Amino acid sequence: MPKTKKTSKRKPNPAFMRPVVWSPPLSRPELTKKLWAYIKRRGLQDKKKRIMINADDALRPVFNGKSQVSMFEMTKLVSKHLK
Repeated sequence: MPKTKKTSKRKPNPAFMRPVVWSPPLSRPELTKKLWAYIKRRGLQDKKKRIMINADDALRPVFNGKSQVSMFEMTKLVSKHLK
């Protein structure tokens, strides 16, 4: 008789809901919300082209040295800094 493999059911674990290294641990949506609060508080959203985010000295290293990124590129660049 051939041996049969046990099939285990996959438990869904969305990566974006996993806590990231921060103090205290935050999920990705919570981190994004805090990042947007920082951007709005500092007035870093471009006035004419609202999809663009202007980097200040604190955000420039996160944005790989770029002075301006789109909001979609921002989430991609920030995710590279998370574990």
